[in-house]
This record gives sequence, C-alpha cells and structure tokens, in this order.
Amino acid sequence: MDEEHELLINPVVQESVLHNTKTISDLRSLLSSLLGIAAGTLGLESYAGFIFYFVMSAFTSLLMGVFLAGGKPKEYFRGGWWDLLSSDLIGGLAGYVLTWTLFLGLVGV
Repeated sequence: MDEEHELLINPVVQESVLHNTKTISDLRSLLSSLLGIAAGTLGLESYAGFIFYFVMSAFTSLLMGVFLAGGKPKEYFRGGWWDLLSSDLIGGLAGYVLTWTLFLGLVGV
C-alpha cells in the first residue's frame, strides 16, 4: 500500500526511466574503453586489471549517483543504487578487456 501511495505522488514515467537507463549504458560503454586504456597504459595484468575495472566502475557509479542523480537514484532508476551500480557492469567488461589488451600490447611494459 505504501508503494502505491508513493507512485500516486511521484508517478514513474516509463520513457524517462528508459532514457536514464540508456544514458547510463552509454556512459558505461565509454567508461569501459577509457578504463581499458588506463589499465593497459599502467601495465596492469591478470587480477590487478580486473580489480581495477570493478573498483573504478563502482567509484564512477557512486559519482554518477551523487552528481547526476543528486544523491537520489531511486527517483531516476527503478532499482536505485543497486541498478546504478550493477547495470551493464558485465556488458562493459568485453570492451574493457579489448582496449586493455590492445593498449597493454602497444605500450609493452
């Protein structure tokens, strides 16, 4: 009953939720490539590279939640903080590994 009351006061507009989710997905794709460039340039290998990706992704998700969503991601995403932290995390991993290995090979540390 409490959730129904909340939806009456603040209705969820599906188009806005889809737009916000697409925006986060686009930011994650760009972030994955940039993190791959950074990890390859730093010469990170094996587990250190994967830990770098997950830690930096969580950190940037936190920044997006604070600055883009004003600290209230529940108003912009259905799952709130969890949706912001976990959306497209594994999907961006492929782009990360691709640019990570490319720049690791180019830099040749």
